Amino acid sequence: MPHIVIKMYPGRTEEKKRELAEKIINTAIEVLNVDRSAFSLSIEEIPQEKWIEVFKNEIINSKLYIKPGYNPLENNPC
Repeated sequence: MPHIVIKMYPGRTEEKKRELAEKIINTAIEVLNVDRSAFSLSIEEIPQEKWIEVFKNEIINSKLYIKPGYNPLENNPC
């Protein structure tokens, strides 16, 4: 605990994904004051054409601390 999941479009290199994971974990360690060994992090690549399902199932039905500036249900671009 805690486990962090990042969902995003495909296309980033493994190097960029590792860099992102490291920065997020380092910030989480600092803010939560939890040992690195307690964390896990995964990155799921979701094709753009399937993102609407993530939006409907996970974004609009969640307690968000940071809200997106788009809404594909209103035909705004993602």
